Amino acid sequence: MLISGLRTRLVLAFLLVAAVGCGTTAALTYREARNALLKQAQDSAVSSFREQIQEFHLNLPPNTEQMQGMVRTLARQGKGRDWWVYAEYGSMRLSSGTRPTSTVITPELRREARGTPHGSFQRVVKDGEPYLTIAVPVVFRTSPPGTGGRTLRPTGLIFSAVMPLTDEQTNIDAMVVAARDGALPALAIALVPALLAARGVLRPVRDLRQAARSLGRGRLDTRIPVKGGGELSELARTFNESTAALERSVDELQRAEARARRFASDVSHELRTPLAGMLAVTELLDEDAAGLDPDTAAAVRLISSETDKLAVLVEDLMEISRFDARAAELNTDEVDAAETIRRTLQSRHWTDTAEIALDLPDGIRARLDPRRFDVVIANLVGNALRHGRPPVTVGLRTETRGGTTQWLVTEVADRGPGIPLDVLPHVFDRFYKADQARTRSAGSGLGLAITLENVRLHGGTVRAANGPDGGAVFVVEIPLTTSEVTA
Repeated sequence: MLISGLRTRLVLAFLLVAAVGCGTTAALTYREARNALLKQAQDSAVSSFREQIQEFHLNLPPNTEQMQGMVRTLARQGKGRDWWVYAEYGSMRLSSGTRPTSTVITPELRREARGTPHGSFQRVVKDGEPYLTIAVPVVFRTSPPGTGGRTLRPTGLIFSAVMPLTDEQTNIDAMVVAARDGALPALAIALVPALLAARGVLRPVRDLRQAARSLGRGRLDTRIPVKGGGELSELARTFNESTAALERSVDELQRAEARARRFASDVSHELRTPLAGMLAVTELLDEDAAGLDPDTAAAVRLISSETDKLAVLVEDLMEISRFDARAAELNTDEVDAAETIRRTLQSRHWTDTAEIALDLPDGIRARLDPRRFDVVIANLVGNALRHGRPPVTVGLRTETRGGTTQWLVTEVADRGPGIPLDVLPHVFDRFYKADQARTRSAGSGLGLAITLENVRLHGGTVRAANGPDGGAVFVVEIPLTTSEVTA
Protein backbone atom coordinates (compact mmCIF):
# COMPACT_ATOMS: atom_id res chain seq x y z
CA MET A 1 0.00 0.00 0.00
CA LEU A 2 1.46 3.33 -1.04
CA ILE A 3 2.09 5.91 1.68
CA SER A 4 -0.01 9.01 1.03
CA GLY A 5 0.40 12.45 2.47
CA LEU A 6 3.36 14.77 2.06
CA ARG A 7 3.76 15.19 5.82
CA THR A 8 4.00 11.43 6.38
CA ARG A 9 6.51 11.01 3.60
CA LEU A 10 8.66 13.88 4.85
CA VAL A 11 8.70 12.53 8.42
CA LEU A 12 9.47 9.00 7.22
CA ALA A 13 12.26 10.30 4.97
CA PHE A 14 13.74 12.27 7.89
CA LEU A 15 13.54 9.24 10.19
CA LEU A 16 15.04 7.03 7.48
CA VAL A 17 18.01 9.36 7.15
CA ALA A 18 18.36 9.43 10.94
CA ALA A 19 18.14 5.63 11.10
CA VAL A 20 20.75 5.22 8.36
CA GLY A 21 23.00 7.71 10.14
CA CYS A 22 22.59 6.00 13.50
CA GLY A 23 23.08 2.57 11.96
CA THR A 24 26.18 3.60 10.03
CA THR A 25 27.72 5.30 13.07
CA ALA A 26 26.91 2.34 15.30
CA ALA A 27 28.33 -0.13 12.77
CA LEU A 28 31.58 1.80 12.34
CA THR A 29 31.92 2.32 16.09
CA TYR A 30 31.19 -1.34 16.73
CA ARG A 31 33.73 -2.48 14.18
CA GLU A 32 36.50 -0.25 15.51
CA ALA A 33 35.77 -1.05 19.14
CA ARG A 34 35.54 -4.79 18.42
CA ASN A 35 38.82 -4.81 16.53
CA ALA A 36 40.53 -2.76 19.23
CA LEU A 37 39.20 -5.03 21.98
CA LEU A 38 40.25 -8.23 20.26
CA LYS A 39 43.59 -6.82 19.17
CA GLN A 40 44.41 -5.77 22.70
CA ALA A 41 43.63 -9.22 24.09
CA GLN A 42 45.40 -10.91 21.19
CA ASP A 43 48.58 -8.83 21.35
CA SER A 44 48.85 -9.22 25.11
CA ALA A 45 48.42 -13.00 24.99
CA VAL A 46 50.76 -13.56 22.03
CA SER A 47 53.52 -11.39 23.54
CA SER A 48 53.22 -13.06 26.94
CA PHE A 49 53.24 -16.57 25.44
CA ARG A 50 56.35 -15.88 23.32
CA GLU A 51 58.26 -14.39 26.25
CA GLN A 52 57.52 -17.38 28.43
CA ILE A 53 58.70 -19.84 25.80
CA GLN A 54 61.95 -17.89 25.24
CA GLU A 55 62.79 -18.21 28.97
CA PHE A 56 62.91 -22.03 28.80
CA HIS A 57 66.22 -23.92 28.49
CA LEU A 58 65.78 -27.26 26.79
CA ASN A 59 67.89 -30.29 26.31
CA LEU A 60 67.25 -31.96 23.01
CA PRO A 61 65.72 -34.26 22.44
CA PRO A 62 63.26 -33.45 25.25
CA ASN A 63 61.76 -36.27 27.23
CA THR A 64 58.12 -36.67 28.14
CA GLU A 65 58.56 -35.59 31.73
CA GLN A 66 60.41 -32.44 30.80
CA MET A 67 57.81 -31.45 28.16
CA GLN A 68 54.91 -32.14 30.52
CA GLY A 69 56.46 -29.86 33.13
CA MET A 70 56.92 -27.09 30.61
CA VAL A 71 53.30 -27.42 29.45
CA ARG A 72 51.97 -27.17 32.97
CA THR A 73 54.25 -24.25 33.78
CA LEU A 74 53.04 -22.34 30.71
CA ALA A 75 49.42 -23.11 31.60
CA ARG A 76 49.86 -21.75 35.15
CA GLN A 77 51.49 -18.56 33.90
CA GLY A 78 48.46 -17.37 31.88
CA LYS A 79 47.99 -13.73 32.88
CA GLY A 80 44.49 -12.78 33.93
CA ARG A 81 42.76 -15.67 32.19
CA ASP A 82 42.90 -19.41 31.69
CA TRP A 83 44.47 -20.96 28.66
CA TRP A 84 45.31 -24.48 27.58
CA VAL A 85 48.75 -25.32 26.39
CA TYR A 86 49.77 -28.10 23.98
CA ALA A 87 53.18 -29.39 22.98
CA GLU A 88 54.14 -31.26 19.82
CA TYR A 89 57.46 -32.91 19.11
CA GLY A 90 57.53 -35.51 16.43
CA SER A 91 54.87 -38.02 17.33
CA MET A 92 54.70 -36.83 20.94
CA ARG A 93 51.54 -34.87 21.92
CA LEU A 94 51.02 -33.41 25.40
CA SER A 95 48.30 -31.21 26.86
CA SER A 96 47.74 -29.18 30.03
CA GLY A 97 44.06 -30.08 30.19
CA THR A 98 41.18 -31.71 28.44
CA ARG A 99 39.16 -28.68 27.43
CA PRO A 100 39.16 -27.55 24.74
CA THR A 101 40.73 -30.29 22.68
CA SER A 102 43.64 -29.66 20.38
CA THR A 103 41.23 -29.82 17.42
CA VAL A 104 40.73 -26.06 17.88
CA ILE A 105 44.27 -25.65 16.54
CA THR A 106 43.95 -25.70 12.75
CA PRO A 107 46.40 -27.37 10.35
CA GLU A 108 47.02 -23.95 8.76
CA LEU A 109 48.25 -22.59 12.10
CA ARG A 110 50.62 -25.56 12.55
CA ARG A 111 52.09 -25.07 9.06
CA GLU A 112 52.64 -21.36 9.65
CA ALA A 113 54.29 -22.05 13.03
CA ARG A 114 56.77 -24.51 11.48
CA GLY A 115 57.73 -21.99 8.79
CA THR A 116 57.93 -18.90 10.99
CA PRO A 117 60.45 -18.62 13.86
CA HIS A 118 58.28 -16.17 15.74
CA GLY A 119 55.16 -18.33 15.42
CA SER A 120 51.63 -17.39 14.40
CA PHE A 121 48.12 -17.00 15.79
CA GLN A 122 44.48 -17.31 14.68
CA ARG A 123 41.02 -16.45 15.93
CA VAL A 124 38.64 -19.37 15.45
CA VAL A 125 35.06 -20.25 16.43
CA LYS A 126 34.25 -23.80 17.44
CA ASP A 127 30.81 -24.93 18.57
CA GLY A 128 29.73 -21.30 18.74
CA GLU A 129 32.54 -20.24 21.08
CA PRO A 130 35.41 -17.92 20.02
CA TYR A 131 39.03 -18.81 20.75
CA LEU A 132 42.45 -17.31 20.23
CA THR A 133 44.99 -19.96 19.15
CA ILE A 134 48.74 -19.31 19.29
CA ALA A 135 51.50 -21.56 17.97
CA VAL A 136 55.19 -20.73 18.68
CA PRO A 137 58.16 -22.97 17.70
CA VAL A 138 61.18 -23.44 19.97
CA VAL A 139 64.40 -22.41 18.10
CA PHE A 140 68.14 -22.39 18.71
CA ARG A 141 70.13 -19.22 18.09
CA THR A 142 73.46 -20.06 16.57
CA SER A 143 76.38 -18.01 15.22
CA PRO A 144 77.97 -19.79 12.23
CA PRO A 145 81.72 -19.05 11.79
CA GLY A 146 82.46 -16.21 9.40
CA THR A 147 78.86 -14.90 9.26
CA GLY A 148 79.15 -12.25 11.96
CA GLY A 149 75.48 -12.76 12.86
CA ARG A 150 73.06 -15.13 14.52
CA THR A 151 70.60 -17.51 12.91
CA LEU A 152 67.52 -19.24 14.26
CA ARG A 153 67.38 -22.99 13.86
CA PRO A 154 64.07 -24.83 14.58
CA THR A 155 64.15 -27.65 17.05
CA GLY A 156 60.93 -29.30 15.92
CA LEU A 157 59.23 -28.56 19.25
CA ILE A 158 56.07 -26.42 18.96
CA PHE A 159 54.06 -25.05 21.87
CA SER A 160 50.45 -24.02 21.26
CA ALA A 161 48.04 -22.14 23.48
CA VAL A 162 44.25 -21.93 23.21
CA MET A 163 42.66 -19.02 25.03
CA PRO A 164 38.83 -18.60 25.13
CA LEU A 165 37.59 -15.15 24.15
CA THR A 166 34.38 -15.45 26.12
CA ASP A 167 34.89 -12.23 28.06
CA GLU A 168 35.68 -10.29 24.90
CA GLN A 169 32.62 -11.77 23.16
CA THR A 170 30.48 -10.81 26.15
CA ASN A 171 31.77 -7.24 25.91
CA ILE A 172 31.13 -7.20 22.17
CA ASP A 173 27.58 -8.47 22.66
CA ALA A 174 27.04 -5.78 25.28
CA MET A 175 28.19 -3.18 22.75
CA VAL A 176 25.65 -4.47 20.22
CA VAL A 177 22.84 -4.31 22.78
CA ALA A 178 23.91 -0.81 23.83
CA ALA A 179 23.97 0.34 20.19
CA ARG A 180 20.51 -1.13 19.59
CA ASP A 181 19.04 0.32 22.78
CA GLY A 182 20.57 3.71 22.02
CA ALA A 183 19.23 3.79 18.45
CA LEU A 184 15.55 3.68 19.49
CA PRO A 185 15.69 6.77 21.74
CA ALA A 186 17.73 8.52 19.06
CA LEU A 187 15.00 7.87 16.50
CA ALA A 188 12.35 9.04 18.96
CA ILE A 189 14.32 12.25 19.52
CA ALA A 190 14.78 12.64 15.73
CA LEU A 191 10.98 12.57 15.36
CA VAL A 192 10.72 16.04 16.93
CA PRO A 193 12.92 17.87 14.39
CA ALA A 194 11.28 15.76 11.66
CA LEU A 195 7.85 17.10 12.61
CA LEU A 196 9.19 20.64 12.87
CA ALA A 197 10.88 20.38 9.48
CA ALA A 198 7.74 18.91 7.89
CA ARG A 199 5.66 21.70 9.40
CA GLY A 200 8.03 24.31 8.00
CA VAL A 201 7.88 22.77 4.54
CA LEU A 202 4.13 22.16 4.54
CA ARG A 203 3.08 25.59 5.79
CA PRO A 204 3.65 27.26 2.37
CA VAL A 205 2.00 24.27 0.68
CA ARG A 206 -1.01 24.61 2.99
CA ASP A 207 -1.19 28.33 2.25
CA LEU A 208 -1.04 27.57 -1.46
CA ARG A 209 -3.86 24.99 -1.14
CA GLN A 210 -6.09 27.43 0.74
CA ALA A 211 -5.31 30.18 -1.77
CA ALA A 212 -6.13 27.87 -4.69
CA ARG A 213 -9.43 26.88 -3.04
CA SER A 214 -10.26 30.55 -2.47
CA LEU A 215 -9.33 31.31 -6.06
CA GLY A 216 -11.62 28.53 -7.25
CA ARG A 217 -14.49 30.17 -5.34
CA GLY A 218 -14.04 33.33 -7.38
CA ARG A 219 -11.92 35.43 -5.02
CA LEU A 220 -9.42 36.61 -7.58
CA ASP A 221 -7.78 39.04 -5.12
CA THR A 222 -6.31 36.10 -3.18
CA ARG A 223 -2.58 36.39 -2.55
CA ILE A 224 0.02 34.37 -0.60
CA PRO A 225 2.47 36.12 1.76
CA VAL A 226 6.03 35.76 0.48
CA LYS A 227 8.50 34.98 3.26
CA GLY A 228 12.23 34.40 3.05
CA GLY A 229 13.90 32.98 -0.01
CA GLY A 230 14.25 29.69 -1.77
CA GLU A 231 12.01 27.61 -3.98
CA LEU A 232 8.87 27.89 -1.83
CA SER A 233 8.98 31.67 -1.72
CA GLU A 234 9.56 31.70 -5.47
CA LEU A 235 6.51 29.47 -5.86
CA ALA A 236 4.42 31.88 -3.77
CA ARG A 237 5.69 34.83 -5.82
CA THR A 238 4.83 33.04 -9.08
CA PHE A 239 1.34 32.19 -7.77
CA ASN A 240 0.73 35.83 -6.83
CA GLU A 241 1.87 37.02 -10.25
CA SER A 242 -0.37 34.45 -11.98
CA THR A 243 -3.43 35.37 -9.90
CA ALA A 244 -2.82 39.06 -10.51
CA ALA A 245 -2.65 38.44 -14.26
CA LEU A 246 -5.78 36.27 -14.06
CA GLU A 247 -7.62 38.96 -12.11
CA ARG A 248 -6.74 41.57 -14.73
CA SER A 249 -7.87 39.26 -17.55
CA VAL A 250 -11.13 38.36 -15.83
CA ASP A 251 -11.86 42.01 -15.03
CA GLU A 252 -11.29 42.93 -18.65
CA LEU A 253 -13.50 40.07 -19.84
CA GLN A 254 -16.23 41.05 -17.38
CA ARG A 255 -16.08 44.65 -18.55
CA ALA A 256 -16.21 43.52 -22.18
CA GLU A 257 -19.14 41.21 -21.43
CA ALA A 258 -20.96 43.99 -19.58
CA ARG A 259 -20.39 46.33 -22.55
CA ALA A 260 -21.71 43.67 -24.92
CA ARG A 261 -24.81 43.06 -22.78
CA ARG A 262 -25.40 46.78 -22.46
CA PHE A 263 -25.00 47.21 -26.18
CA ALA A 264 -27.52 44.44 -26.96
CA SER A 265 -29.97 45.84 -24.42
CA ASP A 266 -29.59 49.40 -25.68
CA VAL A 267 -29.98 48.35 -29.30
CA SER A 268 -33.06 46.31 -28.46
CA HIS A 269 -34.62 49.24 -26.61
CA GLU A 270 -33.82 51.63 -29.42
CA LEU A 271 -35.34 49.28 -31.98
CA ARG A 272 -38.63 48.82 -30.15
CA THR A 273 -40.05 52.25 -31.05
CA PRO A 274 -39.31 52.15 -34.79
CA LEU A 275 -40.41 48.52 -34.89
CA ALA A 276 -43.74 49.42 -33.33
CA GLY A 277 -44.31 51.92 -36.14
CA MET A 278 -43.18 49.44 -38.76
CA LEU A 279 -45.55 46.80 -37.41
CA ALA A 280 -48.48 49.22 -37.56
CA VAL A 281 -47.64 50.11 -41.16
CA THR A 282 -47.19 46.47 -42.22
CA GLU A 283 -50.58 45.61 -40.71
CA LEU A 284 -52.20 48.27 -42.91
CA LEU A 285 -50.26 47.08 -45.91
CA ASP A 286 -51.35 43.49 -45.23
CA GLU A 287 -54.97 44.60 -45.22
CA ASP A 288 -54.56 46.36 -48.60
CA ALA A 289 -52.31 43.69 -50.17
CA ALA A 290 -55.27 41.98 -51.84
CA GLY A 291 -55.91 45.07 -54.00
CA LEU A 292 -52.32 45.41 -55.17
CA ASP A 293 -50.70 43.79 -58.18
CA PRO A 294 -49.14 40.37 -57.48
CA ASP A 295 -45.48 41.51 -57.36
CA THR A 296 -46.25 44.40 -55.03
CA ALA A 297 -48.45 42.21 -52.82
CA ALA A 298 -45.65 39.61 -52.52
CA ALA A 299 -43.19 42.33 -51.55
CA VAL A 300 -45.61 43.74 -48.97
CA ARG A 301 -46.15 40.29 -47.39
CA LEU A 302 -42.39 39.66 -47.33
CA ILE A 303 -41.79 42.98 -45.57
CA SER A 304 -44.55 42.20 -43.07
CA SER A 305 -43.15 38.72 -42.35
CA GLU A 306 -39.58 39.95 -41.87
CA THR A 307 -40.76 42.78 -39.65
CA ASP A 308 -42.56 40.26 -37.43
CA LYS A 309 -39.39 38.17 -37.18
CA LEU A 310 -37.36 41.24 -36.32
CA ALA A 311 -39.84 42.14 -33.60
CA VAL A 312 -39.57 38.61 -32.13
CA LEU A 313 -35.77 38.81 -32.26
CA VAL A 314 -35.74 42.15 -30.45
CA GLU A 315 -38.03 40.82 -27.72
CA ASP A 316 -35.87 37.72 -27.33
CA LEU A 317 -32.71 39.85 -27.13
CA MET A 318 -34.25 41.99 -24.44
CA GLU A 319 -35.29 38.89 -22.51
CA ILE A 320 -31.78 37.40 -22.75
CA SER A 321 -30.25 40.70 -21.65
CA ARG A 322 -32.44 40.61 -18.54
CA PHE A 323 -31.18 37.12 -17.71
CA ASP A 324 -27.56 38.20 -18.26
CA ALA A 325 -28.06 41.24 -16.04
CA ARG A 326 -29.62 39.02 -13.31
CA ALA A 327 -32.72 41.21 -13.53
CA ALA A 328 -35.20 38.44 -14.41
CA GLU A 329 -37.67 37.71 -11.61
CA LEU A 330 -40.29 35.07 -10.89
CA ASN A 331 -43.86 36.10 -10.20
CA THR A 332 -45.20 32.77 -9.05
CA ASP A 333 -48.74 31.69 -8.46
CA GLU A 334 -50.33 28.37 -7.64
CA VAL A 335 -51.87 27.15 -10.89
CA ASP A 336 -53.23 24.02 -12.51
CA ALA A 337 -50.31 22.86 -14.64
CA ALA A 338 -52.46 21.04 -17.23
CA GLU A 339 -54.81 24.02 -17.69
CA THR A 340 -51.83 26.37 -18.07
CA ILE A 341 -50.42 24.22 -20.89
CA ARG A 342 -53.83 24.05 -22.63
CA ARG A 343 -54.15 27.84 -22.55
CA THR A 344 -50.67 28.17 -24.06
CA LEU A 345 -51.59 25.88 -26.95
CA GLN A 346 -55.03 27.46 -27.46
CA SER A 347 -53.65 31.00 -27.60
CA ARG A 348 -51.48 29.96 -30.53
CA HIS A 349 -54.23 27.92 -32.20
CA TRP A 350 -52.24 24.69 -31.96
CA THR A 351 -55.17 22.70 -30.57
CA ASP A 352 -57.25 23.26 -33.71
CA THR A 353 -55.31 20.61 -35.64
CA ALA A 354 -54.47 16.95 -35.19
CA GLU A 355 -50.75 17.70 -35.09
CA ILE A 356 -50.66 17.80 -31.29
CA ALA A 357 -51.56 14.96 -28.91
CA LEU A 358 -52.08 15.80 -25.24
CA ASP A 359 -51.54 13.68 -22.13
CA LEU A 360 -52.40 16.21 -19.43
CA PRO A 361 -53.95 14.78 -16.24
CA ASP A 362 -55.96 17.34 -14.28
CA GLY A 363 -55.45 18.19 -10.65
CA ILE A 364 -51.68 18.75 -10.67
CA ARG A 365 -51.14 22.00 -8.76
CA ALA A 366 -47.78 23.73 -9.00
CA ARG A 367 -46.34 27.08 -8.01
CA LEU A 368 -45.16 28.58 -11.31
CA ASP A 369 -44.69 31.87 -13.05
CA PRO A 370 -47.51 31.52 -15.64
CA ARG A 371 -45.91 33.91 -18.15
CA ARG A 372 -42.50 32.23 -18.09
CA PHE A 373 -43.98 28.72 -18.09
CA ASP A 374 -46.05 29.78 -21.11
CA VAL A 375 -42.81 30.78 -22.88
CA VAL A 376 -41.23 27.41 -22.04
CA ILE A 377 -44.12 25.37 -23.46
CA ALA A 378 -44.55 27.61 -26.50
CA ASN A 379 -40.87 27.45 -27.43
CA LEU A 380 -40.65 23.65 -27.05
CA VAL A 381 -43.87 22.91 -28.96
CA GLY A 382 -43.07 25.48 -31.64
CA ASN A 383 -39.59 23.98 -32.05
CA ALA A 384 -41.11 20.48 -32.40
CA LEU A 385 -43.61 21.65 -35.02
CA ARG A 386 -40.93 23.52 -36.92
CA HIS A 387 -38.15 20.92 -36.98
CA GLY A 388 -39.92 17.61 -36.29
CA ARG A 389 -42.93 15.81 -37.68
CA PRO A 390 -46.41 15.45 -36.19
CA PRO A 391 -47.94 14.30 -34.09
CA VAL A 392 -46.24 16.28 -31.32
CA THR A 393 -46.99 14.78 -27.91
CA VAL A 394 -47.19 16.99 -24.82
CA GLY A 395 -47.20 14.98 -21.58
CA LEU A 396 -47.43 15.95 -17.92
CA ARG A 397 -46.74 13.89 -14.79
CA THR A 398 -45.26 14.07 -11.29
CA GLU A 399 -42.36 12.09 -9.86
CA THR A 400 -41.24 11.56 -6.27
CA ARG A 401 -37.50 11.44 -5.61
CA GLY A 402 -35.59 10.95 -2.42
CA GLY A 403 -38.74 9.84 -0.65
CA THR A 404 -40.21 13.34 -0.18
CA THR A 405 -39.36 15.73 -3.04
CA GLN A 406 -41.91 15.88 -5.84
CA TRP A 407 -41.13 17.09 -9.34
CA LEU A 408 -43.36 18.37 -12.11
CA VAL A 409 -42.23 16.69 -15.34
CA THR A 410 -43.33 18.07 -18.71
CA GLU A 411 -42.35 16.15 -21.85
CA VAL A 412 -42.59 17.36 -25.47
CA ALA A 413 -41.82 14.74 -28.17
CA ASP A 414 -42.15 14.69 -31.96
CA ARG A 415 -41.91 12.01 -34.64
CA GLY A 416 -39.23 13.69 -36.74
CA PRO A 417 -35.71 12.51 -37.62
CA GLY A 418 -34.39 13.41 -34.18
CA ILE A 419 -31.39 15.50 -33.20
CA PRO A 420 -27.93 14.60 -34.57
CA LEU A 421 -25.62 13.37 -31.84
CA ASP A 422 -23.07 16.12 -32.49
CA VAL A 423 -25.82 18.74 -32.11
CA LEU A 424 -27.33 17.45 -28.83
CA PRO A 425 -24.76 19.15 -26.54
CA HIS A 426 -25.44 22.52 -28.23
CA VAL A 427 -29.23 22.66 -28.67
CA PHE A 428 -29.58 25.21 -25.84
CA ASP A 429 -26.72 27.42 -27.05
CA ARG A 430 -27.56 30.88 -28.31
CA PHE A 431 -27.80 31.27 -32.10
CA TYR A 432 -26.49 27.74 -32.61
CA LYS A 433 -27.12 26.33 -36.09
CA ALA A 434 -26.96 22.59 -36.77
CA ASP A 435 -26.15 23.41 -40.38
CA GLN A 436 -23.33 25.99 -40.33
CA ALA A 437 -23.97 26.80 -44.00
CA ARG A 438 -27.52 27.90 -43.13
CA THR A 439 -27.42 31.67 -42.55
CA ARG A 440 -31.08 32.07 -41.62
CA SER A 441 -33.57 30.16 -39.54
CA ALA A 442 -37.31 30.26 -39.05
CA GLY A 443 -36.91 31.49 -35.45
CA SER A 444 -34.65 33.92 -33.66
CA GLY A 445 -32.18 31.23 -32.54
CA LEU A 446 -32.74 32.22 -28.92
CA GLY A 447 -35.91 30.28 -28.10
CA LEU A 448 -34.28 27.22 -26.50
CA ALA A 449 -31.74 29.40 -24.69
CA ILE A 450 -34.59 31.44 -23.19
CA THR A 451 -36.37 28.19 -22.31
CA LEU A 452 -33.30 26.99 -20.41
CA GLU A 453 -33.02 30.26 -18.45
CA ASN A 454 -36.73 30.24 -17.52
CA VAL A 455 -36.54 26.65 -16.29
CA ARG A 456 -33.42 27.44 -14.24
CA LEU A 457 -35.25 30.42 -12.76
CA HIS A 458 -37.86 27.94 -11.48
CA GLY A 459 -35.08 25.84 -9.91
CA GLY A 460 -35.50 23.08 -12.49
CA THR A 461 -33.69 21.51 -15.41
CA VAL A 462 -34.40 20.85 -19.08
CA ARG A 463 -32.70 18.26 -21.25
CA ALA A 464 -32.90 17.09 -24.85
CA ALA A 465 -32.60 13.54 -26.18
CA ASN A 466 -33.74 11.26 -28.96
CA GLY A 467 -36.68 8.93 -28.32
CA PRO A 468 -36.30 5.15 -28.64
CA ASP A 469 -38.68 5.19 -31.65
CA GLY A 470 -37.14 8.27 -33.25
CA GLY A 471 -37.89 11.94 -32.87
CA ALA A 472 -36.65 14.55 -30.42
CA VAL A 473 -37.72 14.54 -26.77
CA PHE A 474 -37.46 17.57 -24.48
CA VAL A 475 -38.02 16.99 -20.75
CA VAL A 476 -38.63 19.84 -18.29
CA GLU A 477 -38.35 19.06 -14.56
CA ILE A 478 -39.44 21.64 -11.98
CA PRO A 479 -39.65 20.96 -8.22
CA LEU A 480 -43.21 21.30 -6.95
CA THR A 481 -41.93 22.66 -3.62
CA THR A 482 -40.02 25.53 -5.23
CA SER A 483 -40.46 28.99 -3.82
CA GLU A 484 -40.09 32.33 -5.48
CA VAL A 485 -36.50 32.74 -6.70
CA THR A 486 -34.76 35.85 -7.95
CA ALA A 487 -31.91 35.29 -10.44
